[in-house]
Amino acid sequence: MRKVLIANRGEIAVRVVRACRDAGLASVAVYADPDLDALHVTMADEAYALGGTSPAETYLDISKLVKIATGADADAVHPGYGFLAENAEFARAVIAVGLTWIGPPPDAIDALGDKVTARTIARAAGAPLAPGTASPVRDAAEVHEFARAHGLPVAIKAAFGGGGRGLKVAWTDGEIDAAYESAVREATAAFGRGECFVERYLDRPRHVETQCLADQHGNVIVVSTRDCSLQRRHQKLVEEAPAPFLSAAQTGELYAASKAILRAAGYVGAGTCEFLVAADGTISFLEVNTRLQVEHPVSEEITGIDLVREQFRIAAGEPLGYDDPPGRGHSIEFRINAEDPARGFMPAPGTITSFVAPSGPGVRLDAGYRVGQTVPQAYDSLIAKLIVTGASRSQALERAARALDELQIGGMPTVLPFHRAVVRDPAFRPATADEPFIIYTRWIESEFDNTLEPQEPATASDQPERETLTVEVAGKRLEVSVPLSRHAPAAAQPAQRRAASRQQHPSAASGAALISPMQGTIIKIAVTEGQQVSVGDTIVVLEAMKMEQPLQAHKAGTVTGLAVSVGQTVTSGAVILEIH
Repeated sequence: MRKVLIANRGEIAVRVVRACRDAGLASVAVYADPDLDALHVTMADEAYALGGTSPAETYLDISKLVKIATGADADAVHPGYGFLAENAEFARAVIAVGLTWIGPPPDAIDALGDKVTARTIARAAGAPLAPGTASPVRDAAEVHEFARAHGLPVAIKAAFGGGGRGLKVAWTDGEIDAAYESAVREATAAFGRGECFVERYLDRPRHVETQCLADQHGNVIVVSTRDCSLQRRHQKLVEEAPAPFLSAAQTGELYAASKAILRAAGYVGAGTCEFLVAADGTISFLEVNTRLQVEHPVSEEITGIDLVREQFRIAAGEPLGYDDPPGRGHSIEFRINAEDPARGFMPAPGTITSFVAPSGPGVRLDAGYRVGQTVPQAYDSLIAKLIVTGASRSQALERAARALDELQIGGMPTVLPFHRAVVRDPAFRPATADEPFIIYTRWIESEFDNTLEPQEPATASDQPERETLTVEVAGKRLEVSVPLSRHAPAAAQPAQRRAASRQQHPSAASGAALISPMQGTIIKIAVTEGQQVSVGDTIVVLEAMKMEQPLQAHKAGTVTGLAVSVGQTVTSGAVILEIH
């Protein structure tokens, strides 16, 4: 390999650019229109425009990505995570034009990326499993049928995706239809495919996983275990390695099942086997992520293994040359998302006006943005990852509390207040080793004492303005888009705009208006003009940062002044309708 095209954006693209530089490889970035000035674009050796704003017309467009890769004379493609990272069609398209695919074989992606087939492989490999459908369901009626046979709650899950997108839990029979519809819609938007399967949802489980590597010579190892139980909307917020509070027998079962599954699938590359661990200690296989995980740094920190560099070596045909590495110490990763934890972790896109990074012993910060850059509404909310390592879990938590206090990000709400609270919460930080670890995947929604103060939301107008200039380079006429610099400093603008926005909606004072709590796109309208609604009825569904957020009626009454349409983008504070 000489030159690697990185088919992704944000933090993971920056991570791969750095690994390329360490390995002496040239890097090629791609970017959607909102990412024109993104950090991964400026750091890479070359960057090419994808042309477009939505995921479907940019980072999910296989033909564009392959065309750019060949045109840039790249000889390898790294997919990162998300988007097309687990798409076998993309892998085959890359291989078909003679490029090296830095990932598992397409057949293994098909087998394990399809969560239903993965369950079949896991069952044959002897891995423990919760009840689930043998194939994707055709409609909500089949979900009802499964629930009658196996009981509630049930999880409706994207068959060709991961990361919590396209995953909905129905706790009652009446929630199934809406949950199925939402899961299909999210899966289609995030992964380009909407097929979903159903499994029995285990209440109050821990989420535990194994980071694995497999080479082209039949060697499969487990790098470490990880615990990823602190989640909201079934998406991880905090991850740690090794997974704490497991017995030696449980760890042995996780290692053995993971290796058996990957060998049975003919897997090559970096991958993660995910499991649920019930309160009684029972382990149930969940899925295999056929890519690098967001939380991979914690495994790197306790083993000294650069997993992206290992992906390069494996793709080049080199043998691993080592067995399961011993771990040393403890590492915890905190995802720093543009979300307001006081408002139900609502997505909050905006422009970063200040960014103070922490440092000191055991601190690593993997960021995808810098001051002046915009975290756009169309893409993931992840700004950065703070990884803190210590000789023990206790020391890692002590360092984490200090590092989280040092980390400051301005311009939009972030999850930092939650992280600062949770590292001091007795549930996550038991006082003694004898106390039980009671964190589980829905602990945040169910038991976290959320008394955090809401943060001031950003507005759409916080996006930096640009102007197009015509220039000549070596006699060639070019149009160049640059930030508009003739305005007030970016840090001063948001406060002025927010002050103006608070005066725009007089109907809010009467309590009649349903106000959008965030910037997003209307993807469903569940009511009509003149309709009677009750408190809690879903009015519209917003999509922001690849997640759906239903807006519900705050009072009973009659819908009037319906002011939005499907596909419309609304700003934080916009009036959706009024209820009288």
